[in-house]
Amino acid sequence: MTCSWGEKGLSRIDKPLLFHYVYSAMPLTLNQVLFLVLTFAAVILVIYLVRFLVQIRRTAAEGEKTLAELGILAKHLTELDLVVKEKVEDLGKTLEASKRAAVNISEASSLITSKFIWPSSKFLPIALPIARFVWRQWKKRKEKSHV
Repeated sequence: MTCSWGEKGLSRIDKPLLFHYVYSAMPLTLNQVLFLVLTFAAVILVIYLVRFLVQIRRTAAEGEKTLAELGILAKHLTELDLVVKEKVEDLGKTLEASKRAAVNISEASSLITSKFIWPSSKFLPIALPIARFVWRQWKKRKEKSHV
């Protein structure tokens, strides 16, 4: 039995069409083989290039979204910076008022010490025993009136 490709004893079932071009009677030249290899390489390169460009497009879209969010965050940061500066100015005014109050208290305590306590301190050795005696007498009278 003879097949269309000229081999004896094999039917079409034994020889699938997948290998039809391999067993063909016309061999490929070197130029044709190189052209096929280069064509396959070009197709693979184009597929990877298209995938790469699609990925770059997605990345650019994400970058634009991120940049928009960054602009919004920068605006909020500017507003927050203005609020913080305002609070720092208020705190500076409060701190200045506290310094003035501390200076005034210091001057008042210096005045009280120099004008009243030091001059009256020479009378303390006499005034303390008298005050203690008066206190005890007053306490005794109070106890006698309650009993």
